[in-house]
Amino acid sequence: MAAARPMTRTYLDYNATAPIRREARAAVIAAMEATGNPSSVHAEGRAARRIVEDVRGGVASLCGVAARCVTFASGATEAVNAALNPRFGVGPKESPIERLIVAAGEHPCALHGHRFPLSTVEMAPLCPDGRIDLDWLADACGRPGRALLALQGANNETGVVQPVSEAAAIVHAAGGLLFCDAVQLAGRVSFSAAALGADALALSAHKIGGPKGAGALVAANVDLSLGEPLIRGGGQERGARAGTESVASIAGFGAAIRACVADMAEEAPRLLALREHLADHVRGAAPDAVIFGESAPRLPNTLCFAVPGIEAATLMIALDLAGVAVSSGSACSSGKVTPSHVLAAMGVAPDLARGAIRVSVGWASTDRDAEHFAEAFSGAIRRMRAGRAAGAV
Repeated sequence: MAAARPMTRTYLDYNATAPIRREARAAVIAAMEATGNPSSVHAEGRAARRIVEDVRGGVASLCGVAARCVTFASGATEAVNAALNPRFGVGPKESPIERLIVAAGEHPCALHGHRFPLSTVEMAPLCPDGRIDLDWLADACGRPGRALLALQGANNETGVVQPVSEAAAIVHAAGGLLFCDAVQLAGRVSFSAAALGADALALSAHKIGGPKGAGALVAANVDLSLGEPLIRGGGQERGARAGTESVASIAGFGAAIRACVADMAEEAPRLLALREHLADHVRGAAPDAVIFGESAPRLPNTLCFAVPGIEAATLMIALDLAGVAVSSGSACSSGKVTPSHVLAAMGVAPDLARGAIRVSVGWASTDRDAEHFAEAFSGAIRRMRAGRAAGAV
């Protein structure tokens, strides 16, 4: 008997993690040959240091800041945890940060990773289209106490792009600061810290085709040497983050950035066309499907939708069995059986939110992937609805 062919797999979960790019893999392997500790002064150490500093310059260029503004971390979660504290970038002659405002749809690392007393944390509501309520923000910033706002550049579940520059103008007018989780922006749309009006940013390597375990905290308008670092020990990263730098992971991060920047002009319209192709397939198989954030600006690669009456867990399993990998939201929380906090903040009914599926494409996605998804999705919806109809008889 002939051996069964391995199932073709289609990966459509780039917002959780992107497949590693060939350039990044090669850079990681090459950097693993750099024996020295980047803090050592001998030739081997200096060779490792050159790798780190070259990538620091690449991250800085991506964000439009000076290289000294970039601190490497283990990922965006660490960068966010380091930034969201009352002493972040506050000089001895400045007023302290007394309040933290977190947009209701933020990633769990911002919702739960801050170091502010809970009594000083306020949740900024979202409008039904998924963007922060700027009128509410203006009122909140008018209250006593200097505020720090945590606001994503784009939401990881819906792809909705936030009005960061408008929010920054409101916050800055009141003397506050804005921290932007730019993880989902990087490699998908052009941006800079200045254009966003962000005082600091967080980035992650594995979202753009780099290795897991590398990220950056980018301080555009604040001084990272002020305040207390999240990780204490040696004087690495100019005293802002102790611990020997992960040279290989950082090298892969830099290679992924170079590849993203080189491809972005062509990739953005290609991914947008692919996203719309996927949306057409969804509507073709389920005309009653609801696409979340559709009326707001969205990332070109992200489609988040629900089919009324269809549970996300059941649909994800059916798609996975058919060889298609998607998710029901943030990979950091999708193992839980609770509806998305992002959709709840947008006012989506719980029954509909429980059906939310996120499809996200990226650098290796193709039209063939979209066709595989369409076949698997239409078959799953057809079987589920037939089963429901039979059960109702």
